[in-house]
Amino acid sequence: MANTLAPMMAAFKLPDLRKRILYVFGMFAVYVIGLHIPIPGINHEKMASLLRGELLNLFDVFSGGAFKSFSILAMGIMPYINASIIFQLLGLAWPRIAELQKEGESGRKKLSQYQRWLTIFLALLQAMMTVTMLRKAGVLGISNLQVLPVILTLTGGTCFLMWMGEQITDKGIGNGVSLIIFAGIVARMPAEFGKTMQTWQAGVISWWNVFLLAVTWLLTVAAIVYITKGERRITTQSAKRVVGTKVYGGGSSYLPLRVNQAGVIPIIFAIAVAMLPGQIATMAGGALKGHWGDVLSDIAKATSPGENWIASLFYFLMVVGFTFFYTAVTFNVSDVADNLKKYGSFIPGIRPGKPTEKHLDRVLTRITLAGALFLGCIALLSYYMRDITGVTSFSVVGGTSLLILVGVALDTVQQIEAHLVMRQYEGFIR
Repeated sequence: MANTLAPMMAAFKLPDLRKRILYVFGMFAVYVIGLHIPIPGINHEKMASLLRGELLNLFDVFSGGAFKSFSILAMGIMPYINASIIFQLLGLAWPRIAELQKEGESGRKKLSQYQRWLTIFLALLQAMMTVTMLRKAGVLGISNLQVLPVILTLTGGTCFLMWMGEQITDKGIGNGVSLIIFAGIVARMPAEFGKTMQTWQAGVISWWNVFLLAVTWLLTVAAIVYITKGERRITTQSAKRVVGTKVYGGGSSYLPLRVNQAGVIPIIFAIAVAMLPGQIATMAGGALKGHWGDVLSDIAKATSPGENWIASLFYFLMVVGFTFFYTAVTFNVSDVADNLKKYGSFIPGIRPGKPTEKHLDRVLTRITLAGALFLGCIALLSYYMRDITGVTSFSVVGGTSLLILVGVALDTVQQIEAHLVMRQYEGFIR
Protein backbone atom coordinates (compact mmCIF):
# COMPACT_ATOMS: atom_id res chain seq x y z
CA MET A 1 0.00 0.00 0.00
CA ALA A 2 2.86 2.37 0.81
CA ASN A 3 4.47 1.71 -2.57
CA THR A 4 1.17 2.58 -4.28
CA LEU A 5 0.47 5.75 -2.30
CA ALA A 6 4.02 7.11 -2.57
CA PRO A 7 3.79 7.90 -6.32
CA MET A 8 0.38 9.48 -5.80
CA MET A 9 1.81 11.74 -3.10
CA ALA A 10 4.76 12.54 -5.37
CA ALA A 11 2.36 13.55 -8.17
CA PHE A 12 0.55 15.98 -5.88
CA LYS A 13 3.85 17.46 -4.71
CA LEU A 14 4.55 18.74 -8.21
CA PRO A 15 2.72 22.08 -8.58
CA ASP A 16 2.10 21.80 -12.32
CA LEU A 17 0.94 18.19 -12.17
CA ARG A 18 -1.19 18.82 -9.09
CA LYS A 19 -2.84 21.75 -10.86
CA ARG A 20 -3.66 19.57 -13.88
CA ILE A 21 -5.14 16.75 -11.77
CA LEU A 22 -7.25 19.12 -9.67
CA TYR A 23 -8.44 20.84 -12.85
CA VAL A 24 -9.76 17.50 -14.15
CA PHE A 25 -11.58 16.81 -10.87
CA GLY A 26 -13.00 20.33 -10.91
CA MET A 27 -14.37 19.77 -14.42
CA PHE A 28 -15.85 16.46 -13.24
CA ALA A 29 -17.67 18.31 -10.45
CA VAL A 30 -19.10 20.81 -12.93
CA TYR A 31 -20.16 17.94 -15.19
CA VAL A 32 -21.99 16.14 -12.37
CA ILE A 33 -23.80 19.36 -11.46
CA GLY A 34 -24.90 19.71 -15.09
CA LEU A 35 -26.27 16.15 -15.04
CA HIS A 36 -28.72 17.16 -12.31
CA ILE A 37 -30.12 20.34 -13.91
CA PRO A 38 -33.34 19.05 -15.53
CA ILE A 39 -35.41 20.51 -18.33
CA PRO A 40 -39.04 21.01 -17.17
CA GLY A 41 -41.92 19.00 -18.56
CA ILE A 42 -40.46 15.48 -18.60
CA ASN A 43 -42.58 12.47 -17.57
CA HIS A 44 -40.09 10.19 -15.83
CA GLU A 45 -42.32 7.10 -15.86
CA LYS A 46 -42.83 7.26 -19.61
CA MET A 47 -39.12 8.03 -20.11
CA ALA A 48 -38.16 4.92 -18.13
CA SER A 49 -40.50 2.87 -20.33
CA LEU A 50 -38.95 4.39 -23.46
CA LEU A 51 -35.43 3.53 -22.30
CA ARG A 52 -36.18 -0.19 -22.16
CA GLY A 53 -34.90 -0.35 -25.72
CA GLU A 54 -31.23 -1.31 -26.00
CA LEU A 55 -30.27 1.59 -28.28
CA LEU A 56 -31.62 4.46 -26.18
CA ASN A 57 -30.41 2.76 -23.00
CA LEU A 58 -26.85 2.67 -24.40
CA PHE A 59 -27.20 6.31 -25.39
CA ASP A 60 -28.23 7.08 -21.81
CA VAL A 61 -25.16 5.24 -20.48
CA PHE A 62 -22.80 7.45 -22.47
CA SER A 63 -24.65 10.59 -21.43
CA GLY A 64 -24.12 9.73 -17.77
CA GLY A 65 -27.84 9.23 -17.17
CA ALA A 66 -28.54 12.77 -18.42
CA PHE A 67 -30.91 11.53 -21.11
CA LYS A 68 -33.04 9.58 -18.64
CA SER A 69 -33.43 12.63 -16.39
CA PHE A 70 -33.47 14.86 -19.51
CA SER A 71 -31.04 17.37 -18.10
CA ILE A 72 -29.35 20.19 -20.01
CA LEU A 73 -26.58 17.70 -20.95
CA ALA A 74 -28.99 15.08 -22.33
CA MET A 75 -27.45 15.05 -25.84
CA GLY A 76 -24.05 14.16 -24.40
CA ILE A 77 -20.78 14.40 -26.33
CA MET A 78 -21.76 12.10 -29.22
CA PRO A 79 -22.32 14.93 -31.78
CA TYR A 80 -18.73 16.05 -31.22
CA ILE A 81 -17.47 12.49 -31.68
CA ASN A 82 -19.49 12.12 -34.87
CA ALA A 83 -18.01 15.38 -36.20
CA SER A 84 -14.53 14.11 -35.36
CA ILE A 85 -15.17 10.86 -37.25
CA ILE A 86 -16.43 12.76 -40.29
CA PHE A 87 -13.29 14.89 -40.46
CA GLN A 88 -11.04 11.87 -39.92
CA LEU A 89 -12.66 10.18 -42.93
CA LEU A 90 -12.62 13.39 -44.98
CA GLY A 91 -8.88 13.54 -44.45
CA LEU A 92 -8.60 10.37 -46.54
CA ALA A 93 -10.89 11.53 -49.35
CA TRP A 94 -10.54 15.33 -49.48
CA PRO A 95 -7.04 16.68 -50.29
CA ARG A 96 -7.75 20.05 -48.65
CA ILE A 97 -8.51 18.42 -45.29
CA ALA A 98 -5.40 16.23 -45.64
CA GLU A 99 -3.30 19.36 -46.26
CA LEU A 100 -4.69 21.05 -43.15
CA GLN A 101 -3.86 17.97 -41.09
CA LYS A 102 -0.22 18.30 -42.18
CA GLU A 103 0.09 22.05 -41.58
CA GLY A 104 0.85 21.69 -37.88
CA GLU A 105 -0.68 23.97 -35.27
CA SER A 106 -2.31 26.41 -37.73
CA GLY A 107 -3.98 23.58 -39.65
CA ARG A 108 -5.12 21.96 -36.42
CA LYS A 109 -6.80 25.20 -35.31
CA LYS A 110 -8.67 25.52 -38.61
CA LEU A 111 -9.84 21.91 -38.47
CA SER A 112 -10.92 22.35 -34.85
CA GLN A 113 -12.99 25.36 -35.86
CA TYR A 114 -14.65 23.46 -38.71
CA GLN A 115 -15.27 20.53 -36.38
CA ARG A 116 -16.94 22.81 -33.82
CA TRP A 117 -19.33 24.22 -36.42
CA LEU A 118 -20.23 20.70 -37.59
CA THR A 119 -20.77 19.67 -33.96
CA ILE A 120 -23.21 22.52 -33.45
CA PHE A 121 -25.12 21.52 -36.59
CA LEU A 122 -25.29 17.84 -35.60
CA ALA A 123 -26.29 18.71 -32.02
CA LEU A 124 -29.02 21.05 -33.27
CA LEU A 125 -30.35 18.38 -35.64
CA GLN A 126 -30.28 15.70 -32.94
CA ALA A 127 -31.97 18.00 -30.42
CA MET A 128 -34.77 18.79 -32.88
CA MET A 129 -35.42 15.10 -33.57
CA THR A 130 -35.24 14.20 -29.87
CA VAL A 131 -37.68 16.90 -28.76
CA THR A 132 -40.09 15.97 -31.57
CA MET A 133 -39.90 12.28 -30.68
CA LEU A 134 -40.42 12.84 -26.96
CA ARG A 135 -43.37 15.17 -27.55
CA LYS A 136 -45.10 12.70 -29.88
CA ALA A 137 -44.49 9.89 -27.38
CA GLY A 138 -46.03 11.95 -24.57
CA VAL A 139 -42.77 11.97 -22.61
CA LEU A 140 -42.09 15.69 -22.90
CA GLY A 141 -45.02 17.94 -22.10
CA ILE A 142 -44.11 21.41 -23.39
CA SER A 143 -45.96 23.97 -25.48
CA ASN A 144 -45.01 25.04 -29.00
CA LEU A 145 -43.46 28.24 -27.63
CA GLN A 146 -41.15 26.20 -25.40
CA VAL A 147 -39.82 23.97 -28.16
CA LEU A 148 -37.18 26.39 -29.46
CA PRO A 149 -35.72 27.21 -25.99
CA VAL A 150 -35.48 23.49 -25.18
CA ILE A 151 -33.72 22.74 -28.49
CA LEU A 152 -31.26 25.58 -27.95
CA THR A 153 -30.66 24.45 -24.35
CA LEU A 154 -29.84 20.89 -25.45
CA THR A 155 -27.55 22.18 -28.20
CA GLY A 156 -25.85 24.49 -25.73
CA GLY A 157 -25.28 21.55 -23.38
CA THR A 158 -23.42 19.63 -26.08
CA CYS A 159 -21.38 22.74 -26.95
CA PHE A 160 -20.50 23.11 -23.27
CA LEU A 161 -19.30 19.49 -23.13
CA MET A 162 -17.28 20.08 -26.32
CA TRP A 163 -15.61 23.09 -24.71
CA MET A 164 -15.05 21.13 -21.50
CA GLY A 165 -13.37 18.25 -23.35
CA GLU A 166 -11.00 20.61 -25.16
CA GLN A 167 -10.13 22.39 -21.91
CA ILE A 168 -9.39 19.09 -20.12
CA THR A 169 -7.11 18.02 -22.97
CA ASP A 170 -5.21 21.33 -22.93
CA LYS A 171 -5.07 22.09 -19.21
CA GLY A 172 -5.63 18.73 -17.57
CA ILE A 173 -4.41 15.13 -17.91
CA GLY A 174 -5.62 12.72 -20.59
CA ASN A 175 -8.03 12.92 -23.48
CA GLY A 176 -10.88 15.27 -22.59
CA VAL A 177 -13.61 13.54 -24.61
CA SER A 178 -12.72 10.12 -23.24
CA LEU A 179 -12.64 11.46 -19.69
CA ILE A 180 -16.11 13.01 -20.08
CA ILE A 181 -17.51 9.65 -21.18
CA PHE A 182 -15.57 8.06 -18.30
CA ALA A 183 -17.15 10.49 -15.83
CA GLY A 184 -20.61 9.84 -17.25
CA ILE A 185 -20.28 6.08 -16.80
CA VAL A 186 -18.88 6.44 -13.27
CA ALA A 187 -21.70 8.81 -12.33
CA ARG A 188 -24.24 6.02 -13.01
CA MET A 189 -22.46 3.33 -11.01
CA PRO A 190 -23.65 4.18 -7.46
CA ALA A 191 -27.32 4.23 -8.51
CA GLU A 192 -26.96 0.99 -10.50
CA PHE A 193 -25.12 -0.71 -7.63
CA GLY A 194 -27.84 0.32 -5.18
CA LYS A 195 -30.57 -0.90 -7.53
CA THR A 196 -28.79 -4.25 -7.92
CA MET A 197 -28.61 -4.68 -4.15
CA GLN A 198 -32.31 -3.85 -3.86
CA THR A 199 -33.29 -6.45 -6.44
CA TRP A 200 -31.14 -9.01 -4.63
CA GLN A 201 -32.70 -8.25 -1.25
CA ALA A 202 -36.16 -8.38 -2.83
CA GLY A 203 -35.42 -11.89 -4.15
CA VAL A 204 -35.62 -10.96 -7.83
CA ILE A 205 -32.08 -12.26 -8.36
CA SER A 206 -30.18 -14.83 -6.31
CA TRP A 207 -26.76 -14.73 -4.67
CA TRP A 208 -25.50 -16.82 -7.60
CA ASN A 209 -26.38 -14.04 -10.03
CA VAL A 210 -24.52 -11.49 -7.89
CA PHE A 211 -21.51 -13.82 -7.58
CA LEU A 212 -21.47 -14.44 -11.33
CA LEU A 213 -21.70 -10.69 -11.87
CA ALA A 214 -18.68 -10.02 -9.63
CA VAL A 215 -16.58 -12.82 -11.18
CA THR A 216 -17.40 -11.69 -14.71
CA TRP A 217 -16.53 -8.10 -13.80
CA LEU A 218 -13.15 -9.09 -12.38
CA LEU A 219 -12.28 -11.40 -15.28
CA THR A 220 -13.22 -8.75 -17.84
CA VAL A 221 -11.11 -6.12 -16.07
CA ALA A 222 -8.15 -8.51 -15.93
CA ALA A 223 -8.47 -9.34 -19.63
CA ILE A 224 -8.74 -5.67 -20.62
CA VAL A 225 -5.68 -4.74 -18.55
CA TYR A 226 -3.71 -7.67 -19.97
CA ILE A 227 -4.45 -6.78 -23.59
CA THR A 228 -4.06 -3.03 -23.06
CA LYS A 229 -0.64 -3.45 -21.46
CA GLY A 230 0.46 -6.17 -23.89
CA GLU A 231 3.15 -5.23 -26.38
CA ARG A 232 5.54 -6.74 -28.89
CA ARG A 233 9.12 -5.58 -28.35
CA ILE A 234 11.20 -5.37 -31.51
CA THR A 235 14.92 -5.32 -30.82
CA THR A 236 16.83 -2.44 -32.39
CA GLN A 237 20.59 -1.93 -32.65
CA SER A 238 22.28 1.44 -32.97
CA ALA A 239 25.31 1.68 -35.23
CA LYS A 240 28.68 2.65 -33.81
CA ARG A 241 29.99 6.11 -34.62
CA VAL A 242 33.58 7.27 -34.22
CA VAL A 243 33.94 10.91 -33.24
CA GLY A 244 37.60 11.80 -32.80
CA THR A 245 39.06 9.16 -30.55
CA LYS A 246 35.75 8.13 -29.00
CA VAL A 247 33.22 5.52 -30.11
CA TYR A 248 29.52 6.27 -29.64
CA GLY A 249 26.49 4.02 -30.03
CA GLY A 250 26.56 0.31 -30.58
CA GLY A 251 23.98 -0.42 -27.87
CA SER A 252 20.76 -2.35 -28.26
CA SER A 253 17.25 -1.27 -27.34
CA TYR A 254 13.72 -2.20 -28.34
CA LEU A 255 10.76 -0.65 -30.11
CA PRO A 256 7.48 -1.37 -28.25
CA LEU A 257 4.42 -2.10 -30.41
CA ARG A 258 1.26 -2.29 -28.31
CA VAL A 259 -1.36 -4.93 -29.04
CA ASN A 260 -4.06 -2.30 -28.55
CA GLN A 261 -2.23 0.65 -30.07
CA ALA A 262 -5.41 2.71 -30.57
CA GLY A 263 -6.75 2.47 -27.02
CA VAL A 264 -10.46 3.08 -26.44
CA ILE A 265 -10.95 5.56 -29.31
CA PRO A 266 -11.94 2.95 -31.96
CA ILE A 267 -14.76 1.55 -29.88
CA ILE A 268 -16.06 5.06 -29.10
CA PHE A 269 -16.01 5.83 -32.83
CA ALA A 270 -17.73 2.54 -33.65
CA ILE A 271 -20.45 3.18 -31.08
CA ALA A 272 -21.12 6.63 -32.51
CA VAL A 273 -21.39 5.29 -36.08
CA ALA A 274 -23.37 2.18 -35.15
CA MET A 275 -25.83 4.16 -33.03
CA LEU A 276 -26.39 6.91 -35.61
CA PRO A 277 -28.72 5.07 -38.06
CA GLY A 278 -30.78 3.50 -35.30
CA GLN A 279 -30.88 6.75 -33.34
CA ILE A 280 -32.14 8.70 -36.35
CA ALA A 281 -34.70 5.99 -37.14
CA THR A 282 -35.86 5.85 -33.51
CA MET A 283 -36.31 9.58 -33.23
CA ALA A 284 -37.90 9.94 -36.67
CA GLY A 285 -40.12 6.95 -36.01
CA GLY A 286 -41.28 8.48 -32.75
CA ALA A 287 -42.05 11.73 -34.54
CA LEU A 288 -44.16 10.06 -37.23
CA LYS A 289 -47.38 8.13 -36.87
CA GLY A 290 -48.85 5.33 -38.89
CA HIS A 291 -47.08 3.12 -41.41
CA TRP A 292 -43.87 5.13 -41.82
CA GLY A 293 -43.41 5.48 -38.08
CA ASP A 294 -43.66 1.69 -37.70
CA VAL A 295 -41.19 1.18 -40.57
CA LEU A 296 -38.61 3.50 -39.01
CA SER A 297 -39.08 1.86 -35.61
CA ASP A 298 -38.41 -1.54 -37.22
CA ILE A 299 -35.27 -0.11 -38.85
CA ALA A 300 -34.07 1.19 -35.49
CA LYS A 301 -34.54 -2.25 -33.96
CA ALA A 302 -32.89 -4.04 -36.87
CA THR A 303 -29.78 -1.83 -36.77
CA SER A 304 -29.27 -2.12 -33.00
CA PRO A 305 -26.42 -4.47 -31.98
CA GLY A 306 -27.69 -7.39 -29.95
CA GLU A 307 -31.10 -7.39 -31.63
CA ASN A 308 -29.98 -9.67 -34.49
CA TRP A 309 -26.77 -11.27 -35.70
CA ILE A 310 -26.47 -9.01 -38.77
CA ALA A 311 -26.44 -5.82 -36.67
CA SER A 312 -24.06 -7.45 -34.19
CA LEU A 313 -21.72 -8.54 -36.99
CA PHE A 314 -21.77 -5.04 -38.49
CA TYR A 315 -20.93 -3.54 -35.10
CA PHE A 316 -18.11 -6.07 -34.62
CA LEU A 317 -16.64 -5.24 -38.04
CA MET A 318 -16.92 -1.53 -37.31
CA VAL A 319 -14.84 -1.94 -34.15
CA VAL A 320 -12.21 -4.00 -36.01
CA GLY A 321 -12.09 -1.53 -38.89
CA PHE A 322 -11.76 1.55 -36.68
CA THR A 323 -9.00 -0.19 -34.71
CA PHE A 324 -6.89 -0.63 -37.85
CA PHE A 325 -7.79 2.87 -39.06
CA TYR A 326 -6.87 4.65 -35.83
CA THR A 327 -3.71 2.58 -35.41
CA ALA A 328 -2.59 3.68 -38.87
CA VAL A 329 -3.31 7.30 -37.95
CA THR A 330 -1.46 7.26 -34.62
CA PHE A 331 1.46 5.01 -35.60
CA ASN A 332 3.00 5.91 -38.96
CA VAL A 333 5.19 2.95 -39.92
CA SER A 334 6.96 4.91 -42.67
CA ASP A 335 7.97 7.70 -40.27
CA VAL A 336 9.23 5.21 -37.68
CA ALA A 337 11.37 3.42 -40.28
CA ASP A 338 12.77 6.74 -41.53
CA ASN A 339 13.59 7.87 -37.98
CA LEU A 340 15.41 4.62 -37.24
CA LYS A 341 17.48 5.10 -40.38
CA LYS A 342 18.09 8.77 -39.68
CA TYR A 343 19.46 8.16 -36.18
CA GLY A 344 21.62 5.22 -37.20
CA SER A 345 19.48 2.44 -35.71
CA PHE A 346 18.35 -0.77 -37.37
CA ILE A 347 16.56 -4.02 -36.66
CA PRO A 348 19.03 -6.95 -36.61
CA GLY A 349 18.66 -8.99 -39.78
CA ILE A 350 16.54 -6.33 -41.51
CA ARG A 351 17.97 -3.72 -43.86
CA PRO A 352 17.14 -0.06 -43.11
CA GLY A 353 14.58 1.77 -45.23
CA LYS A 354 11.81 -0.05 -47.09
CA PRO A 355 12.62 -3.53 -45.72
CA THR A 356 12.33 -2.16 -42.17
CA GLU A 357 9.05 -0.46 -43.04
CA LYS A 358 7.61 -3.69 -44.47
CA HIS A 359 8.76 -5.67 -41.45
CA LEU A 360 7.20 -3.21 -38.99
CA ASP A 361 3.98 -3.09 -41.02
CA ARG A 362 3.73 -6.88 -41.05
CA VAL A 363 4.30 -7.18 -37.29
CA LEU A 364 1.95 -4.29 -36.49
CA THR A 365 -0.81 -5.75 -38.69
CA ARG A 366 -0.62 -9.11 -36.91
CA ILE A 367 -0.72 -7.78 -33.36
CA THR A 368 -3.35 -5.17 -34.27
CA LEU A 369 -5.54 -7.96 -35.63
CA ALA A 370 -5.40 -9.67 -32.24
CA GLY A 371 -6.21 -6.43 -30.45
CA ALA A 372 -9.01 -5.57 -32.89
CA LEU A 373 -10.68 -8.98 -32.48
CA PHE A 374 -10.47 -8.62 -28.71
CA LEU A 375 -12.06 -5.17 -28.85
CA GLY A 376 -14.81 -6.51 -31.11
CA CYS A 377 -15.62 -9.32 -28.67
CA ILE A 378 -15.61 -6.93 -25.72
CA ALA A 379 -17.91 -4.56 -27.59
CA LEU A 380 -20.46 -7.33 -28.19
CA LEU A 381 -20.15 -8.65 -24.64
CA SER A 382 -22.16 -5.76 -23.22
CA TYR A 383 -25.23 -6.80 -25.23
CA TYR A 384 -25.20 -10.39 -24.03
CA MET A 385 -23.91 -9.99 -20.47
CA ARG A 386 -27.42 -9.61 -19.08
CA ASP A 387 -28.35 -13.02 -20.43
CA ILE A 388 -25.16 -14.53 -19.00
CA THR A 389 -25.43 -13.11 -15.46
CA GLY A 390 -29.19 -12.65 -15.20
CA VAL A 391 -28.65 -9.13 -13.80
CA THR A 392 -30.28 -6.34 -15.77
CA SER A 393 -29.75 -3.43 -13.35
CA PHE A 394 -25.95 -3.10 -13.58
CA SER A 395 -24.63 -2.11 -17.01
CA VAL A 396 -20.96 -1.52 -16.08
CA VAL A 397 -20.06 -5.20 -15.86
CA GLY A 398 -18.72 -6.25 -19.23
CA GLY A 399 -18.18 -4.82 -22.63
CA THR A 400 -18.07 -1.27 -23.84
CA SER A 401 -18.57 0.62 -20.58
CA LEU A 402 -15.98 -1.39 -18.68
CA LEU A 403 -13.51 -1.18 -21.57
CA ILE A 404 -13.78 2.60 -21.59
CA LEU A 405 -13.44 2.80 -17.81
CA VAL A 406 -10.32 0.65 -17.67
CA GLY A 407 -8.81 2.00 -20.89
CA VAL A 408 -9.24 5.67 -19.95
CA ALA A 409 -7.98 5.01 -16.42
CA LEU A 410 -4.84 3.27 -17.72
CA ASP A 411 -4.21 5.96 -20.32
CA THR A 412 -4.54 8.73 -17.72
CA VAL A 413 -2.26 6.91 -15.27
CA GLN A 414 0.34 6.45 -18.02
CA GLN A 415 0.29 10.18 -18.75
CA ILE A 416 0.80 10.94 -15.06
CA GLU A 417 3.57 8.35 -15.12
CA ALA A 418 5.24 10.20 -17.99
CA HIS A 419 5.21 13.45 -16.01
CA LEU A 420 6.73 11.68 -13.01
CA VAL A 421 9.42 9.96 -15.06
CA MET A 422 10.47 13.28 -16.59
CA ARG A 423 11.04 14.53 -13.05
CA GLN A 424 12.80 11.29 -11.99
CA TYR A 425 10.02 10.05 -9.73
CA GLU A 426 8.85 6.45 -9.53
CA GLY A 427 5.48 6.02 -11.21
CA PHE A 428 2.31 4.02 -10.72
CA ILE A 429 3.06 1.31 -13.28
CA ARG A 430 5.95 -1.03 -12.59
